Amino acid sequence: MERFKNEFTYRNYVESGKEAEFDALFDAAVENVKKELLGKRIPMYIGGKEVYSGEEITEYSPIDRNLLIGHFQKGTRENARQAIDAASAAFKDWSSRSYKERVSIMRKAADLFARDKFKVSAALSIENGKTRYESVGEVDEAIDFLRYYALEMEKNKGYIRKLKLVGTEKKVNAGFQGAPGNEEEIRIAMKPYGVFGVIAPFNFPISISVGMSSGALITGNTVVFKPSSTDNMSMLTGYLIYKIFKEAGMPDGVFNYLTGSGSEVGDELVVSKKVSGIVFTGSRSTGLAMLAKTYSAGSQKVFIVEMGGKNPAIVSKYADLDKAASGVASAAFGFAGQKCSACSRVYVHESVKEEFVSKLLDKMRSYKIGDPLKKEVYMGPLISSKAFEKYKYAVDEASRSGKILYGGKTVNTGLNGIYVEPTLAELNHENKLFHEELFLPFLVITTFKSIDEAISKANDVEYGLTAGFYSNKKSEIKKFIDEIEAGVLYVNREVSATTGAIVGYHTFVGWKGSGLTGKGTGSKFYLPQFMREQSEAIAK
Repeated sequence: MERFKNEFTYRNYVESGKEAEFDALFDAAVENVKKELLGKRIPMYIGGKEVYSGEEITEYSPIDRNLLIGHFQKGTRENARQAIDAASAAFKDWSSRSYKERVSIMRKAADLFARDKFKVSAALSIENGKTRYESVGEVDEAIDFLRYYALEMEKNKGYIRKLKLVGTEKKVNAGFQGAPGNEEEIRIAMKPYGVFGVIAPFNFPISISVGMSSGALITGNTVVFKPSSTDNMSMLTGYLIYKIFKEAGMPDGVFNYLTGSGSEVGDELVVSKKVSGIVFTGSRSTGLAMLAKTYSAGSQKVFIVEMGGKNPAIVSKYADLDKAASGVASAAFGFAGQKCSACSRVYVHESVKEEFVSKLLDKMRSYKIGDPLKKEVYMGPLISSKAFEKYKYAVDEASRSGKILYGGKTVNTGLNGIYVEPTLAELNHENKLFHEELFLPFLVITTFKSIDEAISKANDVEYGLTAGFYSNKKSEIKKFIDEIEAGVLYVNREVSATTGAIVGYHTFVGWKGSGLTGKGTGSKFYLPQFMREQSEAIAK
């Protein structure tokens, strides 16, 4: 059995003294992607066949709206039905294959992602404005998901258990619980449901898309995959995922690539009775709307969803403030705060507030804003004009109700994209900016007097995804872990207060309004969600 090992590309290059080689490979990949991938007309793939719709969606890079990504298909409900039918037709063969065969294909896909790592990472940066470090790390995570889930299938032997119920020579003429009877051979099997709709977000279009899809596929389900195709587009990276799965040996119809709006393509996946499950990452409002629509229509589906966060960091008077400032800034402003795990609110003990804020502002001032394809840039563009409208709303609200300590302005980079300053605002906890998910480089801060007050305020939101804590006092750390209402906790983490879960180590799971099943990705509990249990008894 293979041993799981995380990819950790950038770490490995740095530790071996080859950071210059890492940069050269990425820079070369950017140029190759611009020459070979951009500006093309890309079809959908349904049942292994190229499909073109009557209308197309033109996608531009958020880095510079003059940079054409490509022309993609505006899929219709009819296209969605075709994809669902193709996935349904492929299900019997795919689900009946041995788990070892599916594992082999997933491992092949992981190897192909590793082979094309810099190409896929460069396409990702161009498409959604991530830095090279964020993009390579994301492709690493996709590889980790594929290899980790393959190993989990092997460790659990395809999630099949065999048992034997000992019989007795005595016989009775009635059947009841525990009655004497013949020996029984019993097989407890976890079996796939059928077709899964995989509805992916823009912000992690490789890692989350691959993680959700591979969870469904490796357990024997078939997939209709819809990347983000409206305001925040990730159709190019979705296309690359399809091509790699195809090259890895995925049979036609098992993984279908479908682009189009959520109101048509996404909605058809939700309402179709031929779709057994939905795996989704996105906003809470969208997730709840899908659930409501399905069950109010009298249908049943499996829903595996992650629905955002409003993630706190608590800074105790016993904290290492340098670590805290570094961790909070990284978590709040990496990828311009456009992560469901981003730190968006801070509670700092009143006695250390001024010193902490000073250190935090030093970090924020050091961040270079601009073209994320350049090595020295830390923060790239906002993904869309809608995100910018929300940024302006948050700035206006903070200016009216509190005090902006830093930021709040646009940045002229010379590019036709939307670039803004990382922003820190001091407000009361009751303000709506402490409770609404913004998905922006916008951090709010307030003080607390006691650790009980801090935890109470941290828990006072509808979300429960990630949370960070800084303190060198063991009793406070225990209290935080015992009482905080979030699925992913980090204590004294300098690299990031609330982001950066590592597959196989940190389960990524949402509590409260951030999730549904209470089971997380990158953990041993993830795959069983895509299967249902069956008990099979054969009497002798």
